[in-house]
Amino acid sequence: MKNLKILVFGMIFWIASSAQAQVSVNVNIGNPPQWGPVGYSEARYYYLPDVEAYYDIQTAMFIYYTGGAWIHRTYLPQRYRNYDLYSGYKVVMTDYRGNSPHVHYKDHKIKYAKGYHGQPQKTYGAKPHHKGFKRPHGDRPVRGDNDSHGNKNAKKGHGGKHK
Repeated sequence: MKNLKILVFGMIFWIASSAQAQVSVNVNIGNPPQWGPVGYSEARYYYLPDVEAYYDIQTAMFIYYTGGAWIHRTYLPQRYRNYDLYSGYKVVMTDYRGNSPHVHYKDHKIKYAKGYHGQPQKTYGAKPHHKGFKRPHGDRPVRGDNDSHGNKNAKKGHGGKHK
């Protein structure tokens, strides 16, 4: 009988801890990224004309065409490794509901060609090399950070030559 009580208590503890873990994992899903435009809390997707890709706010993934298929990744393709998400224009897809925004890709590519800029946008967070930006890892450059001259991973104010 004692073993049965221990087993039941263990199962209850396991179920409770699993439920708690599930809640904490899902808390941040659906929040706009720091580089996202302010004022569109109901939108799920951005179209990024300069890189011809979508960003899914709900899953925090980029959607782009490569290798003959539309793929979902947490990063952009290598060819866009220096693309500035803070400065790049984001077309907020307010009129689309569903899981495949790329079904309208041909229309989006024409309507929002590379270089497209609509109304000015303010982002949720500061651009990494702007005054007042705090790096998430102290003073260490974060992969993909650039200084104002486009030098990857450069630290300002430390002298030396630019690469």
